[in-house]
Amino acid sequence: QVHLVESGGGKVQPGDSLRLSCVGSRGTLRDWAIGWFRQAPGKEHEGVSCINSDETAYYADSVKGRFTVARDNARNAVYLEMNSLNSEDTATYYCAVQAFCTDRTIRSYKPDSWGQGTQVTVSS
Repeated sequence: QVHLVESGGGKVQPGDSLRLSCVGSRGTLRDWAIGWFRQAPGKEHEGVSCINSDETAYYADSVKGRFTVARDNARNAVYLEMNSLNSEDTATYYCAVQAFCTDRTIRSYKPDSWGQGTQVTVSS
């Protein structure tokens, strides 16, 4: 069972950028899709982005053009580059293994369990 650890969150100002990391242990991420999710205070988890093993990537409409997901198989990691952050991006961000990604899974898929996540706070 692959174990994932998220990191890279922090408190930033509107318009700033952050890069989140999702690093795997106890197994390789190479053959799996990896999804990024977030949960804002008082809201349900939502899909943010997902990248397949062939590096095809998908994004929620709310982050298209601002967020970029990428894999680094040599480091057994997946990164989420977040630009032009705004207050609506404030949330705890999680990554999770998926069998595959599509536009539909961004809207519908949720893992059975969540890791520790990494907190992103966008505030002036």
